[in-house]
Amino acid sequence: MNLGFCSLASGSSGNCYLIKSDNTNLLLDAGISCKAIKEGLATLGVSFGDIDGILITHDHIDHVKGLKTLMKRTDCPVITSPGAFRALVEKEYATEEFRFITADRTQTLTVGDISIKPFDLSHDTEDPQSFAFEKDGYKVCVVTDTGYVSSEIFENICDADILALEANHERNILLYGSYPYPLKLRILSSVGHLSNEACAHALTEILKAGRRHSGTPMKVFLAHLSQENNTPEQALITVRNALEENGFLVGRDLYLEVLARDHMSRFITV
Repeated sequence: MNLGFCSLASGSSGNCYLIKSDNTNLLLDAGISCKAIKEGLATLGVSFGDIDGILITHDHIDHVKGLKTLMKRTDCPVITSPGAFRALVEKEYATEEFRFITADRTQTLTVGDISIKPFDLSHDTEDPQSFAFEKDGYKVCVVTDTGYVSSEIFENICDADILALEANHERNILLYGSYPYPLKLRILSSVGHLSNEACAHALTEILKAGRRHSGTPMKVFLAHLSQENNTPEQALITVRNALEENGFLVGRDLYLEVLARDHMSRFITV
């Protein structure tokens, strides 16, 4: 196995992912309870003592809910951006005494045998980032909680072997739904969340660019779905239809699956 990926939860109420190699285990976000993280990892044969690093994209509660307790259960470093670190301390999700590594997008970090490249997101919080994970030419990326796919994001994800990409809402469901108007505007803004339509557009541009070197299709997972403004079926329909309109077929040009909001995905390897 070069790299493996598993979603422990992916949705507007909680997010946590495992990225691993044979020798290294990394958690991306800790937005579910510490107990749920422990139970999820156990099904994969991973304990808290096996975790080599915890990466935090930003300080919203659905990404850090379990962090404070998790830091009491492990002595591995927590890696996040300088701004997110300040926000975590200010909100008392973390303490300055804990072993933090602050990462900016000019650096590439190495934890165990996995290389980690930070890149900026566009979200309404301080200094949000995500990360590209690489080992021996293979790459895993997770992009959620961004209002749009910037050129920086695109450059980091366009050659991924495994990509979890936000498909938060169906635009018309959100527009005509029950959310207050200011919240709708926030979600639709450039610092909000990617819609199914925006996700489909980004995937289309990735496939058009043809940057990947592997002969196997990219494995794409639709992530961070809204409970109110989307369904797994709707996300798949919208994304698949847009891809087909541009000449790309699921099963031939990419693998496509939806990540569940509140339970684990299967473990995927490259």
